[in-house]
Amino acid sequence: MDLKVTEYSDLVQNLIDNGTALGVALLKAVAIFLIGRLLIRLMNKLLRRVLKKRKVEASVASFACSLVNISLQILLIVSIIGVLGIQTASFAALLASVGVAIGMALSGNLSNFAGGLIILLFKPFRVGDFINAQGVSGTVQEIQIFHSIVVTTDNVKQYIPNGILSSGVVTNYNIETRRAEWIVGIDYGEDYERVKKVLEGLIAADSRILKDPAPFIALHKLDSSSVNVVVRAWTNAGDYWDVYFDMNKAIYATFNKEGIDFPFPQMTVHKAND
Repeated sequence: MDLKVTEYSDLVQNLIDNGTALGVALLKAVAIFLIGRLLIRLMNKLLRRVLKKRKVEASVASFACSLVNISLQILLIVSIIGVLGIQTASFAALLASVGVAIGMALSGNLSNFAGGLIILLFKPFRVGDFINAQGVSGTVQEIQIFHSIVVTTDNVKQYIPNGILSSGVVTNYNIETRRAEWIVGIDYGEDYERVKKVLEGLIAADSRILKDPAPFIALHKLDSSSVNVVVRAWTNAGDYWDVYFDMNKAIYATFNKEGIDFPFPQMTVHKAND
């Protein structure tokens, strides 16, 4: 009887000791997690401040910050695992044993990482550039280690993998000047030279339109229901959309004022003799 009581006492004591040790380990793990997250946040802020102070290119800075942040997160996870009593060597062996599976799962991310390096090296675009890629048009906000963040004109964030950005077609609109083009339809029978003079006056009145290269106006096409006139003019890239929409408005108002008719689809029907 005394022996059983002793065994029960030892069992209870072991449970208390193990539970206490586990509780202490969990508290340490939680403390390390909270402190680690705080330190990572502070280090990220410090890194951004240092890179900004040294005037490091925004594309390189965002990539470096993303890389450092992920590395610190991995280090924090390993530290927590060690505190919980899991041997890091055993953890590393476990990772090695499933290395093939992990490699297959991360193959896309590895290509995205390589794509990010290619973007930083060859610079097809930089942070702040307005681009069109993979059906998305917008301003590049960040170039991170696996993907780039593009903010569209309607303020939607698009996360595009660096792999397809580095290997696909990217249109970069971040140039000094852009050419705007308008196709204006007029009725058959309108005086083309008069229409051309009106358009030249509208172009000359807009100071945002560049004189060199010179604007271009020509009879573009004799369409089924209209005579199409093409207008091409150069402007600074930052003024492109304002000039484009303002010219549409000016053409519409001026043509109505000058009595120049806009065409609409027409059909000629011939009646056969009975």
